[in-house]
Amino acid sequence: MSRYAPEPAQQHGAPRRTAVLLVNLGTPEAPTASALRRYLKQFLWDPRVVEIPRPVWWLILNGIILNLRPAKSAAKYAQIWMKDGSPLKVYTERQAKLLKGWLGQAGKPELVVAWAMRYGQPSIGSVLDQFKRDGVERVLVVPLYPQYAASTSASVMDDVADWMKRSRNPPELRFIKHFHDDPGYIGALAASVREHWQANGRPDKLVMSFHGLPRRSLDLGDPYYCECQKTGRLLAEALQLRADDYLITFQSRFGKAEWLQPYTQPTLEKVGAGGTARVDVICPGFVADCLETLEEIALECKAAFLSSGGKEFHYIPCLNERPDWIAALRDLVSTHLAGWPASAQADTAATERAKALGARQ
Repeated sequence: MSRYAPEPAQQHGAPRRTAVLLVNLGTPEAPTASALRRYLKQFLWDPRVVEIPRPVWWLILNGIILNLRPAKSAAKYAQIWMKDGSPLKVYTERQAKLLKGWLGQAGKPELVVAWAMRYGQPSIGSVLDQFKRDGVERVLVVPLYPQYAASTSASVMDDVADWMKRSRNPPELRFIKHFHDDPGYIGALAASVREHWQANGRPDKLVMSFHGLPRRSLDLGDPYYCECQKTGRLLAEALQLRADDYLITFQSRFGKAEWLQPYTQPTLEKVGAGGTARVDVICPGFVADCLETLEEIALECKAAFLSSGGKEFHYIPCLNERPDWIAALRDLVSTHLAGWPASAQADTAATERAKALGARQ
């Protein structure tokens, strides 16, 4: 058996196309314990996500976590599930469709735009396989994580690399590593906050909550913490906030080890008990709403803040389908596509020359 996947038949007259692949973290297929078990097994077995020796982690994962956590997680997903699926899937798919349209309006109608999930469906490999069948020979991969982390962005790179190693004729490849300080992204975040404040007034504190990572990741050289801090600082500057107007926190702890601090929920409880009447919370590390924003922040953290003495809690949604965010994504993608042939016609001309020199049909 060949170590390489079968290649689609060569079509010398077909143009060589360029594709943009948006990749998000992943989602279960349904808010059920069985679907969560499949999803969590793939997600938590990734050594980029959990850096514990494999034999020890296998026992913990299969002996404890996959027996206890799926049902609890399924109940949480059920609270935020949308008619067309999980919010992360719905918004990521819409972002890809909108980006395709905006790129077309910008003079790039020939670009292929698709989306995939690192864990779950559609898988990265399945979309790359479809790209091959569609004649794509250049791929820009866009992990939808503004701040780089080994457990997120690098995991996407790993999965693409695994697919490349099985490909006899791989495409040209580029990645967007991060965009934590991209002006368009920061501008869209700031605009979303301003619009919320115009409609609802200003809070006593703006809390910027990022997904957490083990503290050890920072010690080992992961730049995630620093990039979160920079995003927070730039957003505060765009909103003309003073240092005591906002807080940067980290959510979604897992396990007993120390994670990046300060932690979001304990911080909200502390400021609520300390007399802060109103907080607004935004999650700049997510460009699409998901379980961590809609359930953990908008429901759990809201309840924790109010029960601690706070009076008013507002969650500011992720960028989702905002036109200013799609415009920023279009500009970001266009910058990283620079230097590749602007259209498929140039490739077609080269193919015609090859045919004239005797290339087989």
